Amino acid sequence: MRKLPLNTPTPAHSARGLAGHSVKHDSAWKHVSGQARYIDDLPMPEALLHAAVGHSEQAHARILSMDLEAVRAYPGVMAVLTAKDVPGHLDIGPVFPGDLVLADDIVEHIGQPLFAVAATSHEAARKAARLAKVDYQPLDAVVTVEQALEQQLFVRPSHTQQRGEPDRALAEAPNRLKGEQHVGGQEHFYLEGQACLVEPTEDGGMFVHTSSQHPSEVQKLVAEVLGLPIHEVQAEVRRMGGGFGGKETQAAALACVAALLANVTHRPVKYRLSRPDDMMQTGKRHDFYNTYDIGFDDDGLIQGADIMVAGRCGYSPDLSDAIVDRAMFHADNAYYLDQARVVGHRCKTHTVSNTAFRGFGGPQGMMIIEQAMDDIARHLGRDPLDIRKLNLYRPGRDTTHYGQTVEQHVLAQLMGTLETTSDYRQRRAEITAYNQSSPVLKRGLALTPVKFGISFTAKHLNQAGALVHIYTDGSIVVNHGGTEMGQGLYIKIAQVVASAFQVDLERVKVTATRTDKVANTSPTAASSGSDLNGMAALDACEKILEGLVAFAAEHWSTPAEQISFSDNQVMLGGLAVPWETFIQTAYMNRVSLWSSGFYATPKIHYDPETGTGRPFLYYANGAACSEVVVDTLTGEYRVVRTDILHDVGRSLNPEIDIGQIEGGFVQGMGWLTTEELVYSDEGRLMTTGPATYKIPAVSDCPPDLRVDLLPESPNREATVFHSKAVGEPPLMLAIAVWSALRDAVASVTDYRYRPPLDTPATPERVLGAVTASQQWLTQQKETA
Repeated sequence: MRKLPLNTPTPAHSARGLAGHSVKHDSAWKHVSGQARYIDDLPMPEALLHAAVGHSEQAHARILSMDLEAVRAYPGVMAVLTAKDVPGHLDIGPVFPGDLVLADDIVEHIGQPLFAVAATSHEAARKAARLAKVDYQPLDAVVTVEQALEQQLFVRPSHTQQRGEPDRALAEAPNRLKGEQHVGGQEHFYLEGQACLVEPTEDGGMFVHTSSQHPSEVQKLVAEVLGLPIHEVQAEVRRMGGGFGGKETQAAALACVAALLANVTHRPVKYRLSRPDDMMQTGKRHDFYNTYDIGFDDDGLIQGADIMVAGRCGYSPDLSDAIVDRAMFHADNAYYLDQARVVGHRCKTHTVSNTAFRGFGGPQGMMIIEQAMDDIARHLGRDPLDIRKLNLYRPGRDTTHYGQTVEQHVLAQLMGTLETTSDYRQRRAEITAYNQSSPVLKRGLALTPVKFGISFTAKHLNQAGALVHIYTDGSIVVNHGGTEMGQGLYIKIAQVVASAFQVDLERVKVTATRTDKVANTSPTAASSGSDLNGMAALDACEKILEGLVAFAAEHWSTPAEQISFSDNQVMLGGLAVPWETFIQTAYMNRVSLWSSGFYATPKIHYDPETGTGRPFLYYANGAACSEVVVDTLTGEYRVVRTDILHDVGRSLNPEIDIGQIEGGFVQGMGWLTTEELVYSDEGRLMTTGPATYKIPAVSDCPPDLRVDLLPESPNREATVFHSKAVGEPPLMLAIAVWSALRDAVASVTDYRYRPPLDTPATPERVLGAVTASQQWLTQQKETA
């Protein structure tokens, strides 16, 4: 097969919009003009019905009886279904069983669907669903991680990764600290809520328009609940109005409900969740309870570590096994843990089943080691940056606690460069002096790294397919298994294909993701969209190019080594043939102008029994330096400046990547500071809309935000044009904001105390940390 020169720069005289250049998002003008079509914008099919479900009002209970007569009698209602009406599978768990499309006998969270309604209007369906009379027998409910740990209640078995003898290392270390933290969850709060439109086909199947990151899973589960072969169901995704992991598994339940209703009514059904129902009914980022026990020498070098991460998984496994695994993989973040143990618990609670969210457990795992870095610095009276730099992975100290070697060492370069460009040392001195003279307002500064593994931790998901067609006028259409949720995947794949043929980007069009074009696709998740689908598209291009070169060599009597593609032309020795002329000629000579492509990520493996392996193809890296100012009388604060330096390898589209970095950072900042999920003691979510759940606004963004890409850092692995993933890693850059808040609070005690600060670090929690610091200071004075 003819291999493309993936590591060569773009020629000086080349086609427009190739990979490596900043090109606007392919739907940008549609977004700003309102012409981008989402599920709720699609033309309504004739006889369309609308779906809703009745929810459980108990966190854990047995259903004794369910009177649905008033529901059926409500004007406009055309069908009401319960679990007994499901013709196929009732359980739609994405990996492990436990998720019922409709509750059968037991309910396990408030908001769990009990029955489904189809009516002639959205309003009628929702109003009818509220009329059910359900009699429950309440059962004991577990709501918090601590309760689950106490009762040893888990959705999946706990897991341990260990290297060396951490207990002995801890006992022999000159210094030893213990700490704990609660890391809050996060609502996805996508602009487009969960929605789907299902239409019965003429042959008894279903066509599903879905807002899903995983259309193949939607296809499979819809087929299973209906008792159909998978080929009778097609799923399509043109775009989502945001996903962030919330539409990896959660969209399938809606499609299944709508398909069940469409199946009995023989009419198309739309199912769209209101924002409160969406927040109550669908999963979120796992909140975690983490602990550490760390031993270190007098310089701050870690000698032993015992770390525990425990995620609130909710009532069912969903993706929690892999999410807690990734938290364990990232409990080291960017630091070498020599003798180390990491234990992960998957805690079952009677709350909505939590699910994927940008970072997939990695951010929660990183938080505990970053707290430890700050705590070690406070204990030794050192600058936290010095402790972080001392413990970074580096040659000779480059094997993780699960056995993977860090092969590309850019962390020290990233940290050192950002330390210089952000004027860290000068600002640190100025902030220390400011805090000594300012009794109320305190400033804080932190520079933190990110090392994030790229690949699905479930090995079989690391595969992708693509389909490339060249038409006789030279235009090209691409279809692949990745989905577009605003992140710019489609434009990047188009640039990759344009680069393969060296034609203008305008010649390439990426069409809606459909399960009957590219089958058995993996979810667009794990930051792998460009890596997987870009390589699959390149594979298809290489197959086409192989045939075109063979044809050209014979037709024009030119040696294959003298045939090249450049600037919308095919160079045949000394002859330049326009691209469209060449393609027309190839067609007339019956040369194939289309091909499928496939890619499977190499090298990866992991053995959960031993807790060792290489779960990631490579690591993406970044660093952020954030400065905050805190009002110690109220706990209110502002992020005044953030500097970011991020490694994306050889960028496919620098401006798209910078946009992802900015957005990821702000979303991470929201997770750690303002976005608070509040549950009642009974397990009811109390924050179900923007009035009670605060995502970052424009005014919350740092007024001084500086983002740069690390130059000259191509991926050593053979990824698409040696780029690196950029979807998830930037979210964890926001840890610098949380660390800076702790730094500002620590200044109250002249940086001698380790203030407790769980997340989200709301003004109330910051004020609590200030109060705890002041009390510690008073105690120190009294004992002195």
